[in-house]
Amino acid sequence: MEYHRISFPQIQSALLNLKIDELNPMQEAALEQVTGKKDVILLSPTGSGKTLAYLLPLLLILKPDDDSVQALILVPSRELALQIDSVFKAMGTSWKTCCCYGGHPIAEEKKSMAGNRPAILIGTPGRITDHLSKGNFTPETIGTLIIDEFDKSLEFGFHDEMTEIIAQLSGLKKRVLLSATDAEEIPDFTGLNRTVKLNFLSDASEEQKSRLKLMRVLSPSKDKIDVLYNLLCTLGSSSSIVFCNHRDAVDRVHQLLADKKLFAERFHGGMEQPDRERALYKFRNGSCHVLISTDLAARGLDIPEVEHIIHYHLPVNEEAFIHRNGRTARWDATGTSYLILYVGEKVPPYIPENMETVVLPENPSRPPKSVWATIYIGKGKKEKLSRVDIAGFLYKKGNLTRDDVGAIDVKEHYAFVAVRRAKVKQLLHLIQGEKIKGMKTIMEEAK
Repeated sequence: MEYHRISFPQIQSALLNLKIDELNPMQEAALEQVTGKKDVILLSPTGSGKTLAYLLPLLLILKPDDDSVQALILVPSRELALQIDSVFKAMGTSWKTCCCYGGHPIAEEKKSMAGNRPAILIGTPGRITDHLSKGNFTPETIGTLIIDEFDKSLEFGFHDEMTEIIAQLSGLKKRVLLSATDAEEIPDFTGLNRTVKLNFLSDASEEQKSRLKLMRVLSPSKDKIDVLYNLLCTLGSSSSIVFCNHRDAVDRVHQLLADKKLFAERFHGGMEQPDRERALYKFRNGSCHVLISTDLAARGLDIPEVEHIIHYHLPVNEEAFIHRNGRTARWDATGTSYLILYVGEKVPPYIPENMETVVLPENPSRPPKSVWATIYIGKGKKEKLSRVDIAGFLYKKGNLTRDDVGAIDVKEHYAFVAVRRAKVKQLLHLIQGEKIKGMKTIMEEAK
């Protein structure tokens, strides 16, 4: 079949629900090849829409009269698993999914797999391995395997788990591997057979480079915190991600900036899942302008409109450099990537030498807090709480207008809402002791 597959009712309905008018050339090519007979390797830059490139074809591959697990999507991080699950649910299909990842009870996932079984499992290798060892689903019924960010998923730390999982998928008919960077070698255990490779990296990469400005910021000492502070003050209220190479460095930089009264959120794999979700939500909704992170934030996260990338530490390799910079200048947007270098620091060959050097003002003003703050509500989807319920409650009981309420994000057992900071004190006073949808719960500013 050719590109007219887009005219299939399932595809049209999903695109309508996602409010997407048309697919880009990469997504069109993926729709044709993923529904074909060959295995597929799809290479395309961060932010180009790879998630949709494999979710849409699934709508034509899944069998409606089959109540078994038919597809498995493996990803390297919890955040990517949750994001994929969210996109698929927004497509408004009749198919059920189950999102599997560490950091929350496995019993909830096991319950979801029982009875009305999901057609699609989305999960991290570790958690999927746990389910397999407990016999919580039947791997033989899975016909389609998708490995997103495969270069990361196939790194040494995941090899044993990936080998164990794929070895049990005896009914596989289709394998799809996706990444924003090419891999030198694909391990044999993936079982790729007749393969078509779709490479959209070169043209898109050149286009992104034209929208991305690389800048050098010099630090007189190895400890770059004062330079980082001055840079963030100079950038003001625009959104920035600061990349460090280690978790303890993220914590240290976060604390040192807080000591200087410049508030940021931190994000790394050592944090509890709810804390990671809260940090990302506050950064996405504009409650916080600065996110300090390990390379965990360089992949698979949907964070729109990031204006600046700051390499506090030089990336460990070229792939990390590409993925970090891929957080900005997405689609048609422009962005800036700053490398903070102390005098004499050796720059790897993949980083251009002819970067412009930024000279920072000596005492820039500290940026003000965001006009938005985030409210935490201790009930979520499992308690049948919806965005409409939350908005109505805030308008009626909190005396807020539509302009006072920003993004609303409802999780399984709690929710986050962006509210104008100037209205938070009044809001919390008015809703004190009130029930939302007949339920008493915690409602407070998210710290």
